[in-house]
Formats: sequence, C-alpha cells, structure tokens
Amino acid sequence: MGQVLRVAAYAVCVRDARILLARWVARDGAKRWTLPGGGMDHGEDPLDTVVREVAEETGYTAEVTTLLGLDSMHVQRPPGGRGRPGGGSDFHSLRILYEGRVTGGELRPETGGSTDLAAWHPLDDVPGLERVALVDIGLALWRDRPAVGRADGHHPANG
Repeated sequence: MGQVLRVAAYAVCVRDARILLARWVARDGAKRWTLPGGGMDHGEDPLDTVVREVAEETGYTAEVTTLLGLDSMHVQRPPGGRGRPGGGSDFHSLRILYEGRVTGGELRPETGGSTDLAAWHPLDDVPGLERVALVDIGLALWRDRPAVGRADGHHPANG
C-alpha cells in the first residue's frame, strides 16, 4: 500500500452571516459542500494556492486575512476504495485553513474541476447541508480562533 501525502489550502470566507462554499463531486458522483480550496502544486506557496483555488472554484478574487489553523487527516484505504482521493493507499492530508475576504470577481461554478457549483449559504443553514467535515472544522477555527490552530472535537478520519 503506497503512502500519499496531500497538502492543501482552504478559505473560510464569511460575509453578512453567510459562508462561501463549493460543491465537491466525488468519484462516485456524490455531491457535498466543502470550503473553496484544494491541493498545493509543487513549489507553490500556500497563500498562492488558496487564492488560486478560490478563483478556480468560485470565480472570486480573494485575499487572505488570517491563518486560522491546520487540520491533519490520516486514513488508510484498501485497494479498490472509491469516491475519495487516496483510494487504495495510506492517505494523509494536511489542510491549511485561512480566513479569506472576497475582493472582486463574480460568482460562477468551476468548469472541468472537482466542484460543480459555488454558493453563499447562511451560517444557520450549514448544519442541514450535505457537507464534508472540513466545513465544520473551518467554521470552528473561524469562530473560536484557538491559539494552537486546531479545532476542538477534531477527528483525524473526518473528510
């Protein structure tokens, strides 16, 4: 079983009690809301990654205002696993979470990527959304601003 390390950067963009989310499409076709962001290219700075990914997935230009924290997810997946990165591997994802602010652009869906829709959602509606755990982790970091940069209730196997 091969080891896979994926480093990614995500933005928590909250404006007028609404959060910007992108709808992730899994390999099996399941759709769940996630934070805009994604994998870092080799040699790319994480700040550049999150700005690029927000633009790709939402159409918006964003600036980073604060480093919120890090999340580490480690999952061992048997060969033939479907629907998530790292299927059939010892998969470790290090996720860097920033607070972001939209500075320009127009909301639009990503074309040809891992997401198919971007939208603003009222914060009060988030618990009822089909979403990945990263949304809750990002909101906890945004709300609580923990000194160690890790959300309470963190579970390393959450997606």
